[in-house]
Amino acid sequence: MPQAITIRNLTKRFGVTTAVEAVDLDVARGEVFGLVGPNGAGKTTLLQLLAALLDPSSGSVSVLGRDIVQDAETLRQRIGYVSQTFTLYGTLSVEENLDFFADLYRVPPVVREQRKEALLAWSRLSPFRQRRAFHLSGGMQKKLHLCCTLIHEPDLLLLDEPTTGVDPVSRRELWEILYDLVGRGLTLVVTTPYMDEAENCHRLGLLHQGQLVTVGSPQALKDRMPAGVMLELECSEPFAALRHLRQQASLARASLFGRHIHMLVEDPGAASSLIHATLTAAGLAVEHLEPIPFSLEDVFVALTDSDAPNRRDNCA
Repeated sequence: MPQAITIRNLTKRFGVTTAVEAVDLDVARGEVFGLVGPNGAGKTTLLQLLAALLDPSSGSVSVLGRDIVQDAETLRQRIGYVSQTFTLYGTLSVEENLDFFADLYRVPPVVREQRKEALLAWSRLSPFRQRRAFHLSGGMQKKLHLCCTLIHEPDLLLLDEPTTGVDPVSRRELWEILYDLVGRGLTLVVTTPYMDEAENCHRLGLLHQGQLVTVGSPQALKDRMPAGVMLELECSEPFAALRHLRQQASLARASLFGRHIHMLVEDPGAASSLIHATLTAAGLAVEHLEPIPFSLEDVFVALTDSDAPNRRDNCA
């Protein structure tokens, strides 16, 4: 498929801080591409570069066949960017926000009303068109922000953690809306802190310390996990348990996942015996220990392990 985005050796610095370093990436038209990584990894900076809001320090970015520096003004009319922060006008109503963004993007009056009505119906915001944006729920604010971004019918949609702080039902509705957009021909690049949402993307890119560590489909990334079995441990004092387990060479890369501990081991039987013995000696009880399938979060922890070699790989 033709490329919506082509990035070559892209670097962005802010003074002495390098936010994005030597990134190479292609995103096809009609693709849902997800960017994941810890806070400070460079995800927002990369989106703002794609939105032609920032200029690269070095390297090149082509979006929809145009250079983001030379053709920035033209591109902004073809790109929709939804930031993490609330950027609507809280004292304006739903309809007034849509009208404002239609003016901002110079949407012709002859098509404005038709687009506005279609967006309100599509997002199920029609009953709330006179409600002020500040008085909407978090999920409804996200939908309105999305509608305001779509009023000029962009070809590329960039979304920075669009469902953060949104309840589970609204999160599901927003992803249904996003896939409806893809069905209409849009290309989506989205950042998300939720691994279940990352599974919805055609491909994912993992950013870590400004570098694109790996790119691939969710399943392809899982297939890259080192050989072994993932064990999940539940105990009453996970932080103390993690400290003791990491003192064992074969369990040194144990990681905390909420109140559980995940450990990639070669021999689950031997590892289980070692875990029980280590925690019993420390006066800690094992409440539950079992093998589990690899999750995307396990993959990303493994790929960004500070002891692992630096690598930038691609998988299909």
